[in-house]
Amino acid sequence: MPQVQVVRLPHFQGLPLPAYATNGSAGIDLIAAINEPLELPAGRRLLVPTGLKLAIPAGYEGQVRPRSGLAANHGVTVLNSPGTIDSDYRGEVKVVLINHGQEPMIITRGMRIAQFVLAKVERLEWQPVETLDDTQRGHGGFGSTGKA
Repeated sequence: MPQVQVVRLPHFQGLPLPAYATNGSAGIDLIAAINEPLELPAGRRLLVPTGLKLAIPAGYEGQVRPRSGLAANHGVTVLNSPGTIDSDYRGEVKVVLINHGQEPMIITRGMRIAQFVLAKVERLEWQPVETLDDTQRGHGGFGSTGKA
């Protein structure tokens, strides 16, 4: 199991470290490390601090993903989903939330705002060629594999 070093920033103090909710959970819930409630108006975005700095192991990335409950119940999601935290980034993890709902949402201290998933990363090496092999799909674009 890969280990991720974590630094708790001063505004995180008193909050619990994120943990898996169940044995089958793929993601760990990230929480808002804020001192005062923040309003996220309908149609607007907001950068929410988590109060954590991480050292993602080489060969991995951290993915910041939406929480289904926030999306289903409030229309709030992670704008750049999934957000990537590179293994060489050492700043505070922050979450870009957007409110697609009709009502403003209040973000409070300790609220679960996103999920964090550690994922293995494969690096590629470009291989320039003149043509590509033929496939059944060929040049078919969006919607080309079936009728919607």
